[in-house]
Amino acid sequence: MQVLFLVLNKVECLEGILENFMSEGIRGATVIESTGMARILNEVGSNIPIFGSIRMVMDEKYPFNKTIFVVIEDNQLETAVSCIKKETGDMSKPDVGIIFTVPVGYVEGMNIGGKRE
Repeated sequence: MQVLFLVLNKVECLEGILENFMSEGIRGATVIESTGMARILNEVGSNIPIFGSIRMVMDEKYPFNKTIFVVIEDNQLETAVSCIKKETGDMSKPDVGIIFTVPVGYVEGMNIGGKRE
């Protein structure tokens, strides 16, 4: 098992990715709002003394991205990546996002193979 992480800059693709996951039997994804390091450093490093909300409007390209994580079986990895790329296209292009996985050593509270772990 692995945890697949997707830090998604193309947030308009979020709903389609989740729908693709569901149609392929990938369940239990969690979505959180996140902000990248470059974005924070850009805002902190700014010497323009304006209110944060006004700066967001003026400097807004994507103030937040979405981080999706989901525990998957090893044999679901290729399917999960296909579900993502179907919506995002080429992940190597700028401002799309990043996908990575981390091995899972222990899991509890998931329905695996019809039985509750």
